[in-house]
Amino acid sequence: MANFQEKILQKNLEIIEENPQDIFKPSSVVFCDDLNVAHEEIDLSNPKANRGKHGFTDEERLGFSNFLKADLFDIFRNQNPEKAKIYTWWSHFAKSRERNVGWRIDYFVVSKSLNSEKNKAEIHNEIIGSDHCPISLELKDV
Repeated sequence: MANFQEKILQKNLEIIEENPQDIFKPSSVVFCDDLNVAHEEIDLSNPKANRGKHGFTDEERLGFSNFLKADLFDIFRNQNPEKAKIYTWWSHFAKSRERNVGWRIDYFVVSKSLNSEKNKAEIHNEIIGSDHCPISLELKDV
């Protein structure tokens, strides 16, 4: 059963990556997920050491970039283009969270109509409960 589910998921991801503009035609889209990819070097602690590793391969990063070409926006990064050392996931090993050695892999991706300074995306890395922290999106301009 897992093999069938994996095939369906892979096919859906291919459709989204190849033709995202066909999937997200509505005027307002909010997509939130743990995407398991750090899109830019600023999104993880050690980009050079992790280049090519799962979650930071060129293919994964290109797939995320293609996703954004459909007039979709990583609203947190758009609002905080140079904000570094803010992550949403930390390994359980080597006291990674205590040392803030992490990755930003949880996202709110929104359509152009919602990419407004009035709508606020936040990462709540002060909240501890798992290897991820919560993220939030406050929509005021809809």
